[in-house]
Amino acid sequence: MKKNNIYFLGLFLTTAFVSVAQQETREQQAKKTEVWTPVPPVITPADKPGGAPSDAIILFSGDSLSEWVSSKDTTKPAGWIVSGDVFMVNKPAGTIQTKRTFTDYQLHIEWRIPKNITGSGQARGNSGVFLGGWGTGDEGYEIQVLDSYKSETYVNGQAGSIYKQHIPLVNVNRPPGEWNVYDIVWTAPRFNNDGSLKSPARVTAFLNGALVQNNVEVKGDTRWIGTPEYHKHGPLPIKLQSHGDPSEPISFRNIWLRPL
Repeated sequence: MKKNNIYFLGLFLTTAFVSVAQQETREQQAKKTEVWTPVPPVITPADKPGGAPSDAIILFSGDSLSEWVSSKDTTKPAGWIVSGDVFMVNKPAGTIQTKRTFTDYQLHIEWRIPKNITGSGQARGNSGVFLGGWGTGDEGYEIQVLDSYKSETYVNGQAGSIYKQHIPLVNVNRPPGEWNVYDIVWTAPRFNNDGSLKSPARVTAFLNGALVQNNVEVKGDTRWIGTPEYHKHGPLPIKLQSHGDPSEPISFRNIWLRPL
């Protein structure tokens, strides 16, 4: 009886030892796929949704367009109309652009079609956010701003479109008088030393919290007439368009950017 007890005790301890050894082996195996560096930088989130995190560049938060200049003459200030934490397009002053230039980034921007908007189609609250732009006018890569709430136009030119290139996945526009919100991830194009395209630009965009562009490939500059093309460039400013349509001017607020 004693021999049997010793045998079963030994068998138990052996089984327990093998079990512990197997457990340690699984833990060791798990550690092989653990990554501990580099540690992501710590940033402070915004106090409320839509606010800028601590590492953001504030392009407009109210009172001043000090981060913007005229696209017609970059030595002159942006001539749009500021009222508190909102600014409005001044169509005669023309398009404006950021003083700084950017490559890849995350952008937050809010815009509002006026409640008293008139016109139809492309002549109803037309503007645009050029995610990278050059020249004095509409040269660059545009995501459309327009009254597309129960207002018809060609679908690759409605709000949420990469103008004349990519149709938005959904129409999620708010009615005139209410604020729309873009959250955009922009990956700039890259070029070879000889000027040829190395990799195209890409855009992911949310409008009012809904995905409207899912990592789409930008085919080149966004043109009203003609086919898109790429021409070598470096970092570019962001531009806000002063469109020539006769409808009432739109407004912007709460613009911030995180370089990526």
